[in-house]
This record gives sequence, C-alpha cells and structure tokens, in this order.
Amino acid sequence: MNISYIDWAIIAAFFVISMLIGVYTSRKAGTSAKEFFLSGRNMPWWLLGVSMVATTFSADTPNLVTDIVRKNGVSGNWVWWAFLLTGMLTVFVYAKLWRRSELTTDLEFYELRYGGKPAAFLRAFRALYLGVFFNVVIMATVSLAAIKIGGIMLGLSPIETLLIASVVTVIYSSLGGLKGVLLTDFFQFFIAMAGAIGAAIYILDLPEIGSLDKLLTHENVVGKLDFLPDFNDWNMVIPLLIMPLAIQWWATWYPGAEPGGGGYIAQRMLSAKDEKNAIGATLFFNIAHYGMRPWPWIIIALASLIVFPNISDMQAAFPHIPVDKLGDDLAYSAMLTFLPTGLIGIVLASLIAAVMSTLSTHLNWGSSYVVNDFYLRFLKPQATDKELVLVGRIATVLLMVLAAFLALALSNALEAFNILLQIGAGTGIIFILRWFWWRINAYTEISAMVISFVVAIFFESINPKYQWISIPENQEYLKLLYGVGITTIGWILVTIFTQPEKDNILLSFYRKVRPAAFGWKKLLDRYPSEKQEQGQLPMEIGLMLVGSVMVYATLFAVGFWIYGNVVSASIATVIAIVGGIIIIKSWKKMR
Repeated sequence: MNISYIDWAIIAAFFVISMLIGVYTSRKAGTSAKEFFLSGRNMPWWLLGVSMVATTFSADTPNLVTDIVRKNGVSGNWVWWAFLLTGMLTVFVYAKLWRRSELTTDLEFYELRYGGKPAAFLRAFRALYLGVFFNVVIMATVSLAAIKIGGIMLGLSPIETLLIASVVTVIYSSLGGLKGVLLTDFFQFFIAMAGAIGAAIYILDLPEIGSLDKLLTHENVVGKLDFLPDFNDWNMVIPLLIMPLAIQWWATWYPGAEPGGGGYIAQRMLSAKDEKNAIGATLFFNIAHYGMRPWPWIIIALASLIVFPNISDMQAAFPHIPVDKLGDDLAYSAMLTFLPTGLIGIVLASLIAAVMSTLSTHLNWGSSYVVNDFYLRFLKPQATDKELVLVGRIATVLLMVLAAFLALALSNALEAFNILLQIGAGTGIIFILRWFWWRINAYTEISAMVISFVVAIFFESINPKYQWISIPENQEYLKLLYGVGITTIGWILVTIFTQPEKDNILLSFYRKVRPAAFGWKKLLDRYPSEKQEQGQLPMEIGLMLVGSVMVYATLFAVGFWIYGNVVSASIATVIAIVGGIIIIKSWKKMR
C-alpha cells in the first residue's frame, strides 16, 4: 500500500511526542525506585483508568477479536467478556485492600500474607516466572501483532518491525518509569480510539461493503451477529458461553484479568492517591474496556468476512507474508490497507500506540518484579535507589529483547491466549480466597502453581502425542476443565494437610489490610482483644453483580443500536442507566 508524506508525518509526530514524554519525566523517575515504579503513590483515578484501558488496547487485541469473530461470530467474544466478572470483583472488593497494603509490587503480598522460606520462595520464583517468563510471552503476542501489521501495511520484515517498535518503547519506558508510561498511555489512548473508530466508519463505505445495513445483511455475516451462541448446538454453547461464565473467570489466571486483581492492574491501584482513586480507576477501566471499546474491532472483523472470506484470499492479496504468520487474525490488518491518505497515518499511529502502550506497561511492570522482588530482596538488599533504577532500566531492555525473539517464533495470538489460560487453570480461586480465609498458606499457592503448570504441559504437549485422555476436537474446553479440577483438588488437599501460617503473621496481615472478618473468625476468636472488622462484603458483592449487569447492558446497548434494533437497544440502555444510578447511590453509603 502507498503511504504518503502526510501519513509519515503523522507517524513521526507520534514518535516524537512519545519520546518527549519519556524525556520530560526521566529526571523525577530516576530519583527513587518507588518513583520509577509507582509514581510516588500520587496518581489520580482518571489517569490510572485510562492507562489500564490503553494497556489492554494492545495491537494484538483487535487481531484476537477478529480471529474470534471470523471463527465463532460475535458470541465467541464471551471467552474474554466473561473476565468482566473478575474485573468488577476487583473494583468493589479488592481495590481498597490492595491500596491499604501499601506494597511496592503485588508480589510483596507473599511475605505480607505468608511467612518463612516458602513465602520467600514464592516471591522470588514468581518474580522471575511472571516478571520474565509470563511477561515475555505476553509481550511476544503483542510484538507478533506488530509484525503482522508491519508486514501487511508497510511491507516490513518481522525484524524491521520489531526494531522500530521496540527501540522507541524501550527508550521512553526506561527513561520515564511508570509516570512516563501513564502520561504516554493517556496520549496514546485517544490516538488509538480515534484510529479504530475512524477505520470502522470508512470501511463501512467501501464499495465491497456498501453500508452498515448491507454489512449486517450479507450472507457471510448474518450468521455471525448473535450476542449468544446457538443453543441448539451445545458444542458451541459450552465452550463459548458456559465455560467462560461458570468457570473460567474465577478459576484461571490471566494477565490483566487476575481474580482479586494483580499484575499491572495492582500496580496501578498501588500507585493511586488513595482507596477511592484506586476504585475509580478500576471501575472506569472495566466500563471502557468491556462496555464500549470492542465494537469498532467487531465491525471491521465482520467486514473482513466479505472482503477476505478465507485465509487463502489474504494469502493471494499479500503473497509476501510468511505462511506461518497467516491466520484469521491477519484480517484486521488486511482491512486497514484500504484506508485513504491521512486516515491511514492516524490508524497506523493508533496501532503503533496500541503496541507501545502495552509493551511499555509490561516492561515497567516486569522490571519492577525483577528489581524489587528479586534483585533488592534476594541479591542486594543494601542497593541504593539510583542502582535500583539502573537495574530496572537494564531489565527493561533485556525483557524487550527476549520478547522480540519469542515473537519471531509465534504464529497466532489466540494460540498464545489459550496456552496462558491453561497454565493458570485452577489457580484463580486462591487469589480470591487468600484475602478472606486465614487457612490458606504458602504451600497452597506453591502446589497450585506447580500442579497447574504440569497439567498444562501434559495436555498441550504430552497428551496430543500419546492420547492417554481422549479429547474430541470440538471439546477442547475439556482441557481447561481437567486443569481446573485437578489443580483445585490438589491445592485443597495440600492446604488441609499442611500447617497454617503463624498467628503473628496472620494478625499482622489482618490489621494492615482489614478484610471482612468472617473468614478469619477461627483465628480471631483466639484473641478476644482483637477487633473483628465486619466490613461490607455482601454489599460489595452485590455491587459487583450490579456493575457487571450495567457493563454488559452497555455492551449490548451499543451493539443493538448498531444493529438497528431500537427496542432491544432502548431496554439495554435503560438497564445500564439504572445500574449506574444504583452504583452511585450505594457507593455514597459505603465506608
């Protein structure tokens, strides 16, 4: 495709502004590790919330949504829409608990909640396991999306794309720390939204599409529009709807949607001014991420079914793309090649913004684990702040290099998404319960982590070869079900047959975080003088459910308005408004 000087100027301006933000925030970011990784714990909800949305507005996300829609229709998105339940639980139950903990990273939680060598092992291992291994996998999927965008839209080789995307991101991330990431995210978010919406509007007017009405009535699209899968086909209903809503959201661990909060979401909450700003940030994130943002991607995905109904059509249109990079997720980038001068510059800048915002967050988050939870805690406890910042900057560079190499080996974003879900199967419920049940100990988490990983390796690598457990091709969800069941039984048995944490450690955690006392009652009854916080957990869980209905109603209302279904759109809009009013009124009554 032809990129004009205007388009290149827009892209260049985007890079310059991103770099300037990094330079602007570099001096203050370099003063201390807490400033570099937490921005001095003084960030407002709106900046943190927008940053969370920008981070999840990764370039691989529209590719993933396109892959899902082309294969399973709009209803296939329940595989990630279900994580809204986790998000709302974090908003109303866990956000304030994280902020009260006053930790630097969420991995410090292990030595606040547990004691002794097992807690230290958990912190050190997960610092490398999550901060390096898992983090690199996530960044590699983002980089894979960048490779596909660069190949389709700019004709760049994978290596050329990675060099351009990673160098600028590493520079401003390593210079500006978290504050640089937050400010750049804020700028990049609006670029990304403008690009996605502008692209969707223009693509609807392509001669091949004609209009929104013609898109929605096209024979390739009609069967893909339903919000719910066909209940006459349970081979689709179970994996697309029942599994995500009944099990996946609470049982699995996935970056950005951790049950109980965690990862870069926890980092944002820990950097908030106070508990209210932590809650406001996560609430805004969930409303924007699930309720409003998906539809431009869905429209483009549906349009691609008309222009490129098969993968072979994309292969014919883009013969220079390596065969191992071809897939349904490529259709999003392919559709963007039809955009005109000016708009293509904005869209390219928006896609670059999506890549860079996600990479920068993961680089800062991952390096915070390496520095705070491994280097400072275990290698050099006496390290100065300047040394810690330097190590953080070096870790940022190395993480990007590792992610780039892995990206060259990957072929599909949905493939990586499913592998990560399988590895975390059965561990999610622990992250929910450990705040409220005193009996959970370090061995609970260690056993769950080991069992889930072994089960994932078995089902992803060993079982396909030897077929010890028969899993039909249309019942792949059974792997997740097996993983959740085996892991959950395993960690429950380990918890029962191992000693609880020492009372002094549990009481210290309870006093600092102040969770609802019902799950701590057996411990607290041994200490009559200890105040038992009753909390407002029933109300908080109720608000979580109301908030989930509100956001789903918002999501469906936008979809119904697009579909032209006025009655359903009006009903969904009213439900969303009522839900919002209930949340606002109830929130004023909460402590």
